[in-house]
Amino acid sequence: MSTLYVTHPSALDHAVPAGHPERPARMQAVERALEQERFAALVRCHAPKAETSVVELAHPASYIESLVAASPEEGLFQIDSDTLMSPGTLNTCLHAVGGSVHAVDAVMKGECANAFVAMRPPGHHAEVARAMGFCLFNHAAIAVQHARKAYGASRVALVDWDVHHGNGSQDIFWADRDVLYASTHQMPLFPGTGSAGERGDHDTIVNVPLKAFDDGEVFREAFEQRILPRLDAFAPDLIVISAGFDAHKLDPLANLQLDEADFGWATRRLMELADRHAQGRVVSILEGGYSLDGLARSVAAHVDALMGR
Repeated sequence: MSTLYVTHPSALDHAVPAGHPERPARMQAVERALEQERFAALVRCHAPKAETSVVELAHPASYIESLVAASPEEGLFQIDSDTLMSPGTLNTCLHAVGGSVHAVDAVMKGECANAFVAMRPPGHHAEVARAMGFCLFNHAAIAVQHARKAYGASRVALVDWDVHHGNGSQDIFWADRDVLYASTHQMPLFPGTGSAGERGDHDTIVNVPLKAFDDGEVFREAFEQRILPRLDAFAPDLIVISAGFDAHKLDPLANLQLDEADFGWATRRLMELADRHAQGRVVSILEGGYSLDGLARSVAAHVDALMGR
């Protein structure tokens, strides 16, 4: 079974000011990494554009309408100090949502073994009705909800190893007993959420904060002791990964000291668990990663693992 790679040229159309870390060059770094000969067997496709109704799987219509109304015809619309919209942003985000949903379709229908969706901006900070932290729509949460609605997935695990806590995903699934949200992240750090005591209404939130300068050994121990046992007990029908690579030691926005081998290892461990419980079904969706070199190396290691290497 093959690995599906989903992206779209519109990922370059979300414009940001000079010096903004969430820049189009991130996508170019990912593309260059996956142009290597060893990735020739990837099945590649363009992300379809989602209708705004699909976004309503995780966000209310009123919130979506407010972003549509705010979309500028020229220049930039600043939502907060980090988060903004350019004329191309809304189209980019709808392709990101469409790509995430398409990846779920392909995996749940057995058309591929697993999938990696590379779009921008990231999504895991987008709360039920609040854009923040570069994020407007929560692509991973929408993917989870689509798997449940369209395919009857009864238990879905959302695993987030971005260096920043996915407050948006936690907000969306806080009261949901059938979605397990599990996160490793640096703390203290933006957005300030993610303590181990934040467990959700049904104890389905698993936060494992790491300290600045913790390395891959600490990360792997946290995964082995805190994340994987909870996932194993939960026995998900599908695993969705919020695959942020800003915990890499080269990243300028944080201080964890992971390298690309750690991401490859974590990917393989999740695939083993998916083989036990979810017929191998894994959908990975890009989140952060702001060192272009660290991002490229990490994506290559992650996709290597998805491809079974």
